[in-house]
Amino acid sequence: PEPPRHSEPADPGPGAPGGLFAWLRGRCLGRGAAVDPARDTFGAMTGLYGAIQPADSVSLSTRTHGAVFNLEYSPDGSVLTVACEQTEVLLFDPISSKHIKTLSEAHEDCVNNIRFLDNRLFATCSDDTTIALWDLRKLNTKVCTLHGHTSWVKNIEYDTNTRLLVTSGFDGNVIIWDTNRCTEDGCPHKKFFHTRFLMRMRLTPDCSKMLISTSSGYLLILHDLDLNKSLEVGSYPILRARRTTSSSDITSSGSSGPRAVGSPCHQNNSGPLSEKTLSRPSQREGGSPRNSLEVLTPEVPGERDRGNCITSLQLHPKGWATLLRCSSNTDDQEWTCVYEFQEGAPVRPVSPRCSLRLTHCIEEANVGRGYIKELCFSPDGRMISSPHGFGIRLLGFDAHCSELVDCLPREASPLREIRSLYSHNDVVLTTKFSPTHCQIASGCLSGRVSLYQPKF
Repeated sequence: PEPPRHSEPADPGPGAPGGLFAWLRGRCLGRGAAVDPARDTFGAMTGLYGAIQPADSVSLSTRTHGAVFNLEYSPDGSVLTVACEQTEVLLFDPISSKHIKTLSEAHEDCVNNIRFLDNRLFATCSDDTTIALWDLRKLNTKVCTLHGHTSWVKNIEYDTNTRLLVTSGFDGNVIIWDTNRCTEDGCPHKKFFHTRFLMRMRLTPDCSKMLISTSSGYLLILHDLDLNKSLEVGSYPILRARRTTSSSDITSSGSSGPRAVGSPCHQNNSGPLSEKTLSRPSQREGGSPRNSLEVLTPEVPGERDRGNCITSLQLHPKGWATLLRCSSNTDDQEWTCVYEFQEGAPVRPVSPRCSLRLTHCIEEANVGRGYIKELCFSPDGRMISSPHGFGIRLLGFDAHCSELVDCLPREASPLREIRSLYSHNDVVLTTKFSPTHCQIASGCLSGRVSLYQPKF
């Protein structure tokens, strides 16, 4: 039978193609076919951060620990650890703000960084050139001490897939430690990579990339990372490079300390990288072999001619971007910058293409010269906590604390200051979000640790 001539088109219904659900899915830009199930939780957390206020400082039973260089929460948020200038590691209950334990002789020199391997095991590194493994269930003694670096150890990362510990230090070495075969005498280790002027090293959340920052303003990216393969001189392909105008202080890779090799293309020091070098057959078009090296000089506002030093390096919790704290060579200006990862092949194979794009930046207070300020992303990646003078600033990509993928600008835009929090009487050196609670911790040069929580 023929349908009625003047009937209205049938409602497809919410589940039919083109229905309400399809319209809702179309709004989820950058998230695939479905809404992130934790997005509502993130929205609630963002609302709580709007009510955050300084809480009382944590109660300390020691006054000998010196400056606070680093803070780290356990993955379940039950313990806050503090790396201190005077050989100590402090442990707190972040909920009650009570001091739990002091590891008074954790190392023989400054403690620089702490990294949890799981909810009970954590590693510390120090200027005494060693790394120590600890167990929360038995803090009277170290699990083991790791020897391998020849200078100050500044950074610890952990690959949960392979259970490999990754450390970097001012000797320019990145060393891999096999925690699967750990004994009281240490862990088997190997030198993975070497570069001059190394400052910080990070792994992306999926451990597919390694980023290395240098005091000479270069940012190195190892793509399609394979930690089981040591990188000897000439064994890693150069993927692409951008704005690399000097070849005297980029990377040389090997297992015997610093070498006289200049650029990552193993040229001499007489000239910059050439387009011909970048387009040679060792560079695969459209993709990258394992451990492909990319050398970048990230764009920093106002520092085009004077150069800069990348002092702090962090990764977005979803791997979308990297967060840098940069200072000018004259140390009279500092910037916090966000760079979006751009995947894919260069537009022209013979033309170098940067895989990072500056999206947001903000100028920072230039106080505490000579000290590195460690900043961080919130667990949902919507906000940044940045040391700012005697306090911290909460920064967002826009005024609504939107996801980065929802507010990517065509040109670099300023980060928006959501809130400023001040509770210290000295320069703040480090700050950290709790992974499970609406709480922020900060530590300063005089050794005070402060917590920030919502107040209604």
